[in-house]
Amino acid sequence: MRRALAVLIAWDLLLLAAAPAYADFGLTELDVVATDEQDSIVTIPGSHPFALTTTLGVTTGTTPQGEVPEGETKDLEIELMEGLVGSQTAVEVCSSADFNHRVEGRPSCPDSTAVGISAVKAEFTVLPAGTNEFLHVPVYNLEPSPGSAAKLGFVALNVPIVIDVGVSEEPPFNLEAHLEDIPQAILFYGSRLTIWGNPANEKHDLLRGDCVGEPLELTPQPVSLGKCSVDVPEKPFLTLPRSCQGPLETTFTADSWADPGSFTEPLQAVTEEMVGCDALTFDPTMEAQPTAISGESPSGLNVSLDVKDQGLVSPTGKAKSEIRKVELTLPEGVTVNPSAAEGLAVCSKAQFDAAKLGNQSCPEGAKLGSVSVKSPLLEEQLQGSIFLAAQNDPSTPQPGAENPFDSLLAFYLLIESAPNGIFIKQAGKVEPDPRTGRLVSTVDDVPQLPFSHFELQFREGPRAPLTTPPLCGTYTTKAVLTPWSGGEPVESTSSFKVTSGPNGGPCLAGGVPPFRPGFEAGSINNNAGSYSPFFLRLTRNDGEQDMTRFDSVLPQGVTGKLAGIAKCPEAAIAAARAKRGRAELANPSCPQSSELGRVLVGAGVGPALTYVPGKIYLAGPFGGDPLSIVVVTPAVAGPFDVGTVITREALTLNRVTGEVEVDGAASDPIPHILEGIPLKLRDLRVYVDRPNFTLNPTSCAEKAVKANLFGGFADVFNAADDVPVALSSRYQAANCSRLQFKPRLDLKLTGGTRRRQLPSLRATLRPRPGDANPSGLSVTFPHSAFLEQAHIRTICTRVQYAANQCPARSVYGKARAYSPLLDEPLEGPMYLRSSSHKLPDLVLALHGIVDFDGVIRIDAVKGGRLRSTVDFVPDVPLSKVTIEMQGGEKGLIVNSENLCSRPQRATVEARGYNGKKVTLQPKVANSCGKKGKKGKRGQ
Repeated sequence: MRRALAVLIAWDLLLLAAAPAYADFGLTELDVVATDEQDSIVTIPGSHPFALTTTLGVTTGTTPQGEVPEGETKDLEIELMEGLVGSQTAVEVCSSADFNHRVEGRPSCPDSTAVGISAVKAEFTVLPAGTNEFLHVPVYNLEPSPGSAAKLGFVALNVPIVIDVGVSEEPPFNLEAHLEDIPQAILFYGSRLTIWGNPANEKHDLLRGDCVGEPLELTPQPVSLGKCSVDVPEKPFLTLPRSCQGPLETTFTADSWADPGSFTEPLQAVTEEMVGCDALTFDPTMEAQPTAISGESPSGLNVSLDVKDQGLVSPTGKAKSEIRKVELTLPEGVTVNPSAAEGLAVCSKAQFDAAKLGNQSCPEGAKLGSVSVKSPLLEEQLQGSIFLAAQNDPSTPQPGAENPFDSLLAFYLLIESAPNGIFIKQAGKVEPDPRTGRLVSTVDDVPQLPFSHFELQFREGPRAPLTTPPLCGTYTTKAVLTPWSGGEPVESTSSFKVTSGPNGGPCLAGGVPPFRPGFEAGSINNNAGSYSPFFLRLTRNDGEQDMTRFDSVLPQGVTGKLAGIAKCPEAAIAAARAKRGRAELANPSCPQSSELGRVLVGAGVGPALTYVPGKIYLAGPFGGDPLSIVVVTPAVAGPFDVGTVITREALTLNRVTGEVEVDGAASDPIPHILEGIPLKLRDLRVYVDRPNFTLNPTSCAEKAVKANLFGGFADVFNAADDVPVALSSRYQAANCSRLQFKPRLDLKLTGGTRRRQLPSLRATLRPRPGDANPSGLSVTFPHSAFLEQAHIRTICTRVQYAANQCPARSVYGKARAYSPLLDEPLEGPMYLRSSSHKLPDLVLALHGIVDFDGVIRIDAVKGGRLRSTVDFVPDVPLSKVTIEMQGGEKGLIVNSENLCSRPQRATVEARGYNGKKVTLQPKVANSCGKKGKKGKRGQ
């Protein structure tokens, strides 16, 4: 992270040459060594060496005139040992004008800009074999070239040699030196470049700048011409690595003028490893502060790491260890904000790998925030961005294809300084706790480039990436920081306070969030008896308890046409549950013929939510109920895909009231968290909009859609402490008076027609299509029909009936009901069941895709005539209802006269749900015929 490098070194090399020889061009005699004032090797980590010397030679061949280089070096590239750094601020720079202005072969650079000595083995003529004489010239700290962190330069035989120093764009982001287009003016055999660790040290005065030997004099060692003192503060120019992990390698490679671009195989000079890293101090600090102070609000996050390292800038001190690994654990309650997903893009692994200086390549839409880095070794701060990495795709067989960690959440840091040619890229992993959503972020193998202040600023605003905890209080972030020195990690903590409730309101009291959900529901078109899409919406506010499950009861008469609708098979539901969200979107698992509608789920905190669509399908039995609806929601939000969420709601018909019920107790809970991301569900919209499916009632009485919505209370994962809130939304159909009401009832007595005989009865009700549905009716039989109370023997008790254990002898007939809403009729036995009336009731136990109990009250009117009354009929369309009562030994109707003596008529009073009433007097058909007439004459 720094360009600091200004200093570093370079390594002159220089093989330049004369006529090419015929052997292979190459490098040899490679050596890099750090020494103290006594010329002893230094291996103290974090120390500032007296000198760092790089030795380099080129392969030579023998000619009649002597040894000559095997080629003319064109370019030289050097990757310096990992962890070695130089300071851009320690030494004054020589201007390009002064460097290029030479007096008697020397640059006009001030002595205060001298940073070392270059010893060049070169000559105008061929050197004898074994020659060990060098041309010694001063090395200066020059104005960096654009795109370089530092530049060193010297002049040999009036030929300028410059070394650009920067930071590699690839891990481990070590310093690198480049010499390009080395002049072909003279023949170079090799060089020995010495860079001082503290150039202002007075012990360098004898060989500083103009005090180094004569420009054209060859000597084994440099010769001093005097003492060149400077009045500048002492600052370290070089700092040795702070890691003791094995020998340190410096890599050299070069090409020749004879074969440009064809670089030699990388060659390494091995430097002794550092010793004593356990003595390095390590005490960085971390601070983390959200950008919001209100509870459960969208928030950015500012995280900073600070290192106070006086030893890094002190000529006699030792630098502290750098941070190798950061593990940051945010407090519980700070979680990923689903609102951030809307419109968010990602940076792919390919885009990250391709990122380079001047072309970050990651899309702007994937940007999560900014980075700034300050180093005491650099004159200016580094700037960068934080990008969201693509999530892992389990179907991709190649590890790390989407991001290096194969994780759901990861981020990339791209940090650069164009003027200094520095470009650093770093990947980080984020692990959310699957139960609480607590976030742990890890960045490992941080480059060994010293910084004093490192800050990440995650964006704020309505779609900020994080949420704050819902309750007021103090929350602590913990960082575990591991050093490159190999020592023990240190822990640093930082606290912040949530000082108000959501949206700046008062703090939530009692430790338990409130729960005041919103609810609305109804038909889009409320015309009575018409088909209409049905809409239901549940909402909650920020800071309130999470929705966990709900019951719902639709108004009487709001029904669905199941006829012709397929059911989503269990295998298809299981297949959807196992699929990724995008796969389900591309190829829905449930058949379209089972689709009933759609859902739209809004998740997140603050004013901007992320909405995810889903589909509703009809399915078979679930949770003990005869039907269910399956909500299939591909959990795809922005760039995230966390699978397919299946929520199954048990569906039944109240067998007493005929109301459609969503049975929450037997249903799946509403999801709270997916793969560690709390959903923060705030808005649930249900649209049952299959054409000609949902039917409005034919009653215009005021009703309500009712629901019980359960909140998570203190523990959303524990259903035992869920607290229900009763909800109601007014519902009323319109234009009922436009509906007609003219049902038809047919009655027929079959069997004995004589007095005291007990015929069977068949009654058939036929409402007209499009009319109001009958709400009840009363049938008063003719004077000829009386109740045979002596046959009321075995009666099913209410307890037995509820337990489905009625005695067989309590069956007195059977019934069947047809509806255009169903493919098959409902049918079942007719029981005599105990009641609160004087006489037992007849109960039609209708079974089929749903169950319903039709209750017929029996009594006698004035004159002893038999009357049966149905006080309640569900507000559903019926095409036909048939009732068959037994005769004979189990007959409940006894003739009081010969049925063939005269026509028999019943009186029927029927009322419709639209308030209209009709009175009918249908003729009671019987078995009278020729046999009946004979009977009449015989009486």
